[in-house]
Amino acid sequence: MRCVAELMGSALDLPFPQDSFDVALCQLGLQFFPDQGRALREMRRVLRITGRAALSVYSPIERTPGANAFALALGADASRIKRGEHSFADGARLEALLEDAEFGAVDVQPVVQMITFPSVLDYVRFQLLATPMTVLLKDRSELERQEIISLVASKTKTLSTPAMLND
Repeated sequence: MRCVAELMGSALDLPFPQDSFDVALCQLGLQFFPDQGRALREMRRVLRITGRAALSVYSPIERTPGANAFALALGADASRIKRGEHSFADGARLEALLEDAEFGAVDVQPVVQMITFPSVLDYVRFQLLATPMTVLLKDRSELERQEIISLVASKTKTLSTPAMLND
């Protein structure tokens, strides 16, 4: 088996020959690709005929209470990136993209996973400092960033259900 973690390239133009791999994994990335169909076609191209692909994408944001509360706290404009992470609201859309990319035996299965953070503040801090959401804090001073994080955390906590809160 060949693992190529050290090579870098665009998902839209993978730097590998056709029929190179037995397995392809795309974990929470597909929703961020500017041309999802092209990325899937590239994935299919580098897989052997008997190759397998596994993908994970987020469910609709309304089914992810913490992310939904966070998005509501940010407001419509600022939450566009977060909502984009949850763009596969319909499993049929993912299935159609995979079939269009000529994957055979497509099987889309919902899987429920729980992620926990020590507090709402820790979750919001992570979202705003370690994800694509960081653009919301670009060109802000450290003090401004901390104030924004605290404000968004407070709003997120207010919009969260008691069962979601650990602190």
